[in-house]
Amino acid sequence: MIEISTKSFEIKTTGNTGLIDITGEVVQLLSGSDFNEGNALIFVPGATAGITTIEFEPGLQKDYPAFFEKIIPSGVNYHHNDTWHDGNGHSHIRASLQGASLTVPFTKGSLLLGTWQQIILIDFDTHPRVRNIVVQFTGIKKNL
Repeated sequence: MIEISTKSFEIKTTGNTGLIDITGEVVQLLSGSDFNEGNALIFVPGATAGITTIEFEPGLQKDYPAFFEKIIPSGVNYHHNDTWHDGNGHSHIRASLQGASLTVPFTKGSLLLGTWQQIILIDFDTHPRVRNIVVQFTGIKKNL
């Protein structure tokens, strides 16, 4: 029988396209569950953050924010800023392009990530925040 379980955890961020490896937290939630096979949906509520996978190494930790600065620069005026006067119009567009969720399959209670693949949270907002990360497991539980 297919079952669903929803968990969450909080992460403190630095904002400004800061990257945080959250693989360990997701693995910990999965290992603390009774699930054997299925999918893990990782989701960040909010309009200025995203979730993806990347090789979490120093070069890409610099390249990824630089990429977003090139395609969606922070020093440009956005209509959102005219509306709310909060200076984070670029944060909303970056988050929209990135996406707020990721689905990772798992089997035998282990995520099926590649050797150099980690799950990351990207906080595009202009200031530090505490982000709630929702992880929903859907699948088959272990025979107990």
